[in-house]
Amino acid sequence: MRIRSLGAIFPLLLLGADVPRVNFVDVAARSGLVASTTFGGKQKKDYILETTGTGATIFDFDGDGANDIFIANGTTMGKIATATPSFLYRNDGKGHFVDVARQAGLTKSGWAQAGCAADFDNDGGTDLFVTYYGHNTLYRNDGKGHFSNVSASAGFESGPARWGAGCAFVDYDRDGFVDIFVSNYVDLDLSTTPVPGSAKGCEWKGLKVLCGPVGLPKAHNSLYHNNRNGTFTDVSDAAGILRPGGRYGLGVVAADFDNDGWPDIYVACDQTPSLLYRNKHDGTFEDVGERSGVAYNADGHLQAGMGVAIADFEGKGFFGIAKTNFSGDRPSLYRNEDGNFFEDISEPAGLGRNQLLGWGLAFSDVDEDGWPDMIIANGHIYPELTGSQVGETYRQKTLLYLNDGAGKFEDATPLGGSGFASLRPSRGLAVGDVDGDSRPEIVIVNLNDAPAMLKNLSPRKGWVSVSLAGVKSNRSAIGARVTVEAEGRKQMQEVASGGSYFSQNSMTLYFGLGKATKLERLEVRWPSGEVQSWSSVQAGRGLRISEGSAEITTKP
Repeated sequence: MRIRSLGAIFPLLLLGADVPRVNFVDVAARSGLVASTTFGGKQKKDYILETTGTGATIFDFDGDGANDIFIANGTTMGKIATATPSFLYRNDGKGHFVDVARQAGLTKSGWAQAGCAADFDNDGGTDLFVTYYGHNTLYRNDGKGHFSNVSASAGFESGPARWGAGCAFVDYDRDGFVDIFVSNYVDLDLSTTPVPGSAKGCEWKGLKVLCGPVGLPKAHNSLYHNNRNGTFTDVSDAAGILRPGGRYGLGVVAADFDNDGWPDIYVACDQTPSLLYRNKHDGTFEDVGERSGVAYNADGHLQAGMGVAIADFEGKGFFGIAKTNFSGDRPSLYRNEDGNFFEDISEPAGLGRNQLLGWGLAFSDVDEDGWPDMIIANGHIYPELTGSQVGETYRQKTLLYLNDGAGKFEDATPLGGSGFASLRPSRGLAVGDVDGDSRPEIVIVNLNDAPAMLKNLSPRKGWVSVSLAGVKSNRSAIGARVTVEAEGRKQMQEVASGGSYFSQNSMTLYFGLGKATKLERLEVRWPSGEVQSWSSVQAGRGLRISEGSAEITTKP
């Protein structure tokens, strides 16, 4: 384990009774995350394209054991757009970063949106897929930290350009190779899009603002099957992805919601019913969002869904869903009752206190008490709010909700330390350990601004982390489910690609264990169907498991 010097901050942790329950500081600047993203106008935005922003992907692209960070970047409007490639921050192993995007082969510029990472060809290098307003891009990793743009040969540059939004690698047919799901936002033609204030839906609280998405053409989502030879085939129609009709799709997450061993897909949709694609085990999906209770809010009303995260937040053995929404609405929290039906418990859970404009979010056990907490990034889409009398702000606070284990979340934002005190124009959010201290940092992407990275300085409790490598299953082990049991209570998580808003968390799973120092039982259910289990596993370590091997190795 590597230990970083925390300077003058560390003594604060030795004050006994004065130690806060949770404490975060923003270490982005001193860690090298200093470059601002470019995404349309700063003071005024004329088109909805300029508002969506981008996300962060936490993954180890060079195989050195330290998590690196990809941050998608946009461009500017006009005939001469700014050439601004995305950022790829290489980690020195101690949480210090240098942008090596160009050297690593990530040279494309344009309206990038989301990044999702996985080893699509099972060769040991983690590859990268980036969505765009335009053709999406697939980068193949040579295993040495250099990427080649294989979009054309893989089949992603044929057909019309679209507005790709969220993405996720998912092995939906369980053939051992990850496929790709993409949500598409708007079938946008800038030449015919109304200008601010010129049409219905182009005003907000008396301000003339950009138009959309309502009134603009809806888009259809896409599913690409991995042909296991470096190419992909668009199977959206055959797989039933198009059947629900057009949506304004944004955040995407894939997980086994009904515990049948097959990955399902949830899409947070803006001003249209959100989608829950249930896997039918035959290469096709059925949208069950409406009848399952996750298409609308508790009152049956449409919401402007943005980001999405999942967790077994009550420890009942099913994944619930959290979704961020537009300003003036609370975040959504859906309790998974039995794999078939969900209940919107947002209000009784305590999420109605703040009604900001939410984007990226994640479940992460920040106080290591064994219950996944929730972090939500917020920021408005209208810069015109600055100096107005509307009563809302463009920059907004990041929210921290602590899980009490009984279905309620405490707003701990004011108690979360200086990292939660700043107002930001935030979009994507991802969590993962980037400084080697075996607890996740929170990376927040800010629109036309530098990112934030919140480091957790809270008092430590019991913990364990698990990293998986598939053999029969896909190499990235996406879709594998890990269940740990400590002090008689079970927790479960799945390895996932995508999620949050245009982002991806580290594929290493982190579990807080409270006072426990060992696991009574550890179980891995692999996508191949194989199940492995171990008893009496020492906690407080990073565990590495390869499919089919009885040996558990530990991180150095």
